Amino acid sequence: METDSLLPKPKPKKFRGWTYVILVIITIFITIILVYYLTRERQPRPARPRPAVPRPAVPICAKKNVSLEEKVAFMAVNGKKTLLLAAYMEHRNERQVRVISIVLRSEDQNYHCSICCNERLYISKGFSDIHSDHFDFSYGTADIMCRLPVDCETPSHIAVTNNAPSSDLHKPVYLEIKNQKAESVALPYDFTVCISTMFNFTNVLQLVQSLEMMQLLRVNRVVIYKSDCSPETQRVLDYYTKKGLVEVIPWTISKHLKPSRGWQPARYPGDIQYYGQIPALNDCLYRYMYQSRYVSLQDIDELILPQSVDSWSDLLPQLEKKYGEDGCYIFQNNVFPYTITVPLPASQKQPIESPGWKNVPGVNILAHLHQRPLTRENQNGNYKVIVNPRAVFQTTVHGLLKTERGCAWVDRNIARMYHTRAGTPEMKPEQLVYDGRLLKYSDRLISAVNTVLKETKFLPSEVKSS
Repeated sequence: METDSLLPKPKPKKFRGWTYVILVIITIFITIILVYYLTRERQPRPARPRPAVPRPAVPICAKKNVSLEEKVAFMAVNGKKTLLLAAYMEHRNERQVRVISIVLRSEDQNYHCSICCNERLYISKGFSDIHSDHFDFSYGTADIMCRLPVDCETPSHIAVTNNAPSSDLHKPVYLEIKNQKAESVALPYDFTVCISTMFNFTNVLQLVQSLEMMQLLRVNRVVIYKSDCSPETQRVLDYYTKKGLVEVIPWTISKHLKPSRGWQPARYPGDIQYYGQIPALNDCLYRYMYQSRYVSLQDIDELILPQSVDSWSDLLPQLEKKYGEDGCYIFQNNVFPYTITVPLPASQKQPIESPGWKNVPGVNILAHLHQRPLTRENQNGNYKVIVNPRAVFQTTVHGLLKTERGCAWVDRNIARMYHTRAGTPEMKPEQLVYDGRLLKYSDRLISAVNTVLKETKFLPSEVKSS
């Protein structure tokens, strides 16, 4: 007997209509979503407009803060014992801006450069290179080098600050950047003489004689860094400035530092060596780097005289042939003391003065033709140079500090320097040696000097020119 057949069988469950509808809707919805995302992944996404990201603002150069009044700025750097003199483009090697400066050597040499280029301001780090010739004075000459950004072709102005520029009370003042174009062919001058520095100057007659001699030697330009001088000297400087021979650079260093009167700190106390002549010479070198073929770095009482020709125009081809072109030429210093009187040889026939010169303040170089004898100790001392300025990076009083080429000593029988200055106790009249080379110029020199002295009212107009 089968017992299962006796039990009641369960009834099959029935789906309600609304449950079936919900399941169908959910299935369709899921299917649509899957199809949508699968299709979307296979197609490129349309570009979405991105919100503009603000770039750091580049300030416009504040040209109202540009120093234009002085040829040499003597601009102080806030928070430092640094004076900025002038800024020049450096085209050699890496393109940079060179700011010639005077710095306190014991101070840290960290700077920031704000370079104005196409009215945009670029910030870079400044690197200071202190010149090795400072004679142990606390201040020395330095070059603050500022690198240029790649996209800056023509920087116009620069400011050097202690820290990165900010919007605080100390707004930097900008220096004009000179030497924008590196020219080496079409130069306005063949020969430029840099004189540094003129202080307490009263020697009118020697000043006129030296400037007229330089013109006879075919010098085109004489640059004088002047601290102060007598009214009579200023009258002469104004005359030659108007003629176009002389450019006077006001050298106001004593307003900012206590310059020494010598080169030994113990003997001549001060902040910087000899009225700051080294920074003045470096400024002159860069100021005329792309204006003059050659530059002579010397004093107003020094003359570089050829021995077989009459002018630098004839001398330099000789030097270029013998020692190489576009280089540096060293000239031996020969001292002619004007404080020692030695009778001139009886055989001398050339004139040495003109009526009225004794009433003009200063020294007559034609009357002092005896030189200190050369010895092993002094024959190579206190020399001066004529250089191609484009081959020089740093100069000093006697010679160069950094240059692309070496310097050559010029044979004294080709040319040498005549230095008419006060004598020293060791110079004795009987020891001095006669040298009449300067008399080869005496007739022309006396005539030219008299013309200038008459036009500057030092001589009456009726005085003969020779």
